[in-house]
Formats: sequence, C-alpha cells, structure tokens
Amino acid sequence: MSGRRQRTLLSAPNGIKEKPEISVVVPIFDEEDNVGELHRRLSEALESLGRPYEILYVDDGSRDRSFERLCALAEDDPHAQLVQFRRNFGQTAALQAGIEHSRGDILVFLDGDLQNDPGDIGLLLAKLDEGYDVVSGWRRDRKDPWLSRRLPSLIANALISRVTGVVLKDYGCTLKAYRREVIEDVKLYGEMHRFIPALVSWSGAKVTEVPVRHERRRFGKSKYGISRTLRVLLDLITVKFLGSYSTKPLYVFGMAGLIFWLLAVLSGVIVIVERLLPPYPQAHNNPLLLLAVFLGTLGVQSIMLGLLAELMIRTYHESQAKPTYVIRQVIAGGGLRLRKPGRAGAPPELASTPGAERGR
Repeated sequence: MSGRRQRTLLSAPNGIKEKPEISVVVPIFDEEDNVGELHRRLSEALESLGRPYEILYVDDGSRDRSFERLCALAEDDPHAQLVQFRRNFGQTAALQAGIEHSRGDILVFLDGDLQNDPGDIGLLLAKLDEGYDVVSGWRRDRKDPWLSRRLPSLIANALISRVTGVVLKDYGCTLKAYRREVIEDVKLYGEMHRFIPALVSWSGAKVTEVPVRHERRRFGKSKYGISRTLRVLLDLITVKFLGSYSTKPLYVFGMAGLIFWLLAVLSGVIVIVERLLPPYPQAHNNPLLLLAVFLGTLGVQSIMLGLLAELMIRTYHESQAKPTYVIRQVIAGGGLRLRKPGRAGAPPELASTPGAERGR
C-alpha cells in the first residue's frame, strides 16, 4: 500500500455522515491473527444494537502485519478508522489517542486479543442507560493462568479499591463504557488507564460494574507479565496523590514535616532528660541529638517542598484558567431551561428542556 493511501486512511473522514453515538476504541499490538475475526464480531454486535457507531483501531507500533490487515478491513467498512503510532507507546497512550480521535458520546474500550466478547457491549450500554456514567466489565470467570495473572490481579484490585475508595472487582478489564463528558478531560500517562474509573469517580461520576464473558486467547501471546504489578503499585501512588492532594500538596508534605519536627522535639527532650539523670551522659555523645538535628532538617525540607508544590499548582491552574471543580449541569431560573456546561473553561450550552439530560 502506498504512503499516500495510508495517509488517506489515517486522516480522512470515515464516509459516514451521521455522527456516531458509540465509539469503540481498540488498541492493537501484534494481533494480525485476531483482527479479522475481531472486526467481524465487533461489527455484528454493534449492528445489532441499531445505534450509530464507529470503530477506532489504534495500532500501537505493531511489528507484524496488523496494520496492513486493518487497512484492508477499512476499505470495505466505512465505520472503521485507523490511527497508527510510529512506535510502541503502550496501551494507555493508545486509549488516550482513541479518546482524542473518536466522535461518539459514548466510548467503549475493548482489547484486541479476542478475550473480551464484543457481544457484551450491549450489557454495558444498557447499564449506562440506567443513569451511570461509567460501566466496568468484571471477568468473573477469567480464562488466564492463576499464579501469573489472576492472583496478582486479585491483590491489585483489592489494593486499588482500598486506596482509591472506588470498589471494583476487576480494574484490569479493558472492556469498559464511558460517557464522553466524564472522560474527555482526563489525561492519561504511564499505565493509568486502569485507574480511569477512580479518577472520574472523584469528579462525581457514577460508576458500576457488570459481569462479562472472558475467553481464552486463541492466537498470539499476552504482552503482560507479573512485573507489571510493580508498575501498577507505583502508578497507584500517583493516582492517590492526584486524586486527594493535587490542589493541596502542602497537606502531604507539610504533614510529613510536622511529624519530623515532632519526632525531633521528642528526641531532643530525651537527650535533655538523660543529661540530667545519672550517669549524666554528654549530649554530644548521645546519638539521639544527631537524630533530632536530622529530623528537624527533614521537617524544614518537607515543608519547603510543600510550599514550592503549592506555587506550582497555583501556576498550573491560574495560568491555564483550569477550574478546581467539575459541574454536572446548570439549571436556569424557573427550571424550564437547562444549561449544559461545555469543556472546562468554556461557556455552557443551552438545552431546550430538562429531558435533554435524561440519564446523566
């Protein structure tokens, strides 16, 4: 395929004039044996819903013939769109690209390895119609090895639920559905995609979970290993900090500094008491004196770090006019007209009746 043809597939409109209601985002990395069957099953499942849709494949720097096969599929299906990375950037980056290049009001994420059943998309959408903003899949009968995949996942899910306060049984399941309004302003880095339900829940989104089918991988091999668990733990620290202290970092560093000062004072008092009691040890020979000085210095550094973080946070929000709150809706006087807020910093749009926001 010529370079000109590839650029056309990547950048041109998909030929469907009707704006899609549903955008299915599928990250692909070395899945050449799966993409044909995946697209067939996806198309059948989405056609059966009777709602306008698009399928956005994000080729995450595949080294096999995945992209070429997707290009061939797109020639026959105007619902399909392709985004190709120059190299492998990871699943989180692929999903972020899918959010930015999709057009639907509802986004559905799906793995490209055929372990998620496209037929379950209807279950997620039905739950969204009940008024939820995020519906996460739960692989209740998971078809993965117990020791290397399921056990670390159980531990990670329990830990993430405890730390974030958003209880889900399967954070690692890619099959999830989101309303665009709650996810479009979320910026994903590292491997943060698994924490999206927690991130949007902290902004007021209603999150729920439904059991979905899980199938054994038939072609290719998994790209994930047990080492990924360690990266998830590090990302969890970042998520907790961003969710709880992104607008008040001094609370974290300042509290640590105060604790260090308290311990320093306690150590100093012990040094003085020991100096006044037999056998009257010299203060400079008491290791607790050195510990008190060390802890006092740590306290000063922690508080100064918190103040610097406060300055950075204020610069970040004020220089870009980023709000520190999220509005669900604004109802005008009399309750007859409803104004729906746009993106952060944008003026709200008028809606004719409150019914326009049904289910939100």
